[in-house]
Amino acid sequence: MSALTAEAEQAARAPRRAGPVIAVASGKGGVGKTALTLALARAFSQRKARTLVVDADLGMANIDVQLGLNPPGDLGAVVAGRLTLAEAVAPACGGSQKAGGFDVIAGPSGSASLAGLDIGAVGRLAAGLAAASMGYDRTLIDLAAGAERANIRLAVAADDVLVVINDEPTSLTDAYAFVKTLRLRDEGASPFVVVNNAPDKAAAQSAYAMFARTCESFLGFRPLLAGIIRRDPHVPGAIRAQTALDQRFPGTDAAKDASVLARALERGVEPG
Repeated sequence: MSALTAEAEQAARAPRRAGPVIAVASGKGGVGKTALTLALARAFSQRKARTLVVDADLGMANIDVQLGLNPPGDLGAVVAGRLTLAEAVAPACGGSQKAGGFDVIAGPSGSASLAGLDIGAVGRLAAGLAAASMGYDRTLIDLAAGAERANIRLAVAADDVLVVINDEPTSLTDAYAFVKTLRLRDEGASPFVVVNNAPDKAAAQSAYAMFARTCESFLGFRPLLAGIIRRDPHVPGAIRAQTALDQRFPGTDAAKDASVLARALERGVEPG
């Protein structure tokens, strides 16, 4: 074995840390991607990372609604040139200067006005978000579900991508379609995987194994499992109350799992 080959194998076995800008994606809607994004933002902030959340669902954004925010503006106003990204920031849970708090740039709630943005405009938005992220330790970009061009363009601009799946077959097939499209755009992309809303660890491991085998067989790489978020009946209650999960229900299972996930992304995810 050559020294170069040995170094490559050692690198492949080493834990991988997520970069400061993470795009949170899913193949289909309804897998809890936005709720996970917010729980992860809380977890990063509680670990003393100044955190920004960007609602980049350009068709049907709702983070401001989920948190009961009244933001000064949204991405629609930014793209139209009425506001800068900095002027559109709204504090959530006390804002990014407070432990457990973070900043939010809202998307255009209940509107499809940005869904048809041309790819050049999406590229300019991605560049603006990259600049805005420089003022934070962690930036989470909550993408729309699916593999549309705008989603892929924003995902490629992030340092890392977190693909959220569950144990439903449609979740796995649609997530694979997203990853395949992402790899066509950036052949070096190696997203992390989170199994959300898992009924138990065995079901989560089975879903991940099936997804990873498919990626390995057809795309030539095996994505890393970053974490498992347990099914938690408190999540819908927090959404209805328009508040962060662990603010409404301290110590809940999903919030604990989000904290473990944040720690893994910071310290490095072990190949499995």
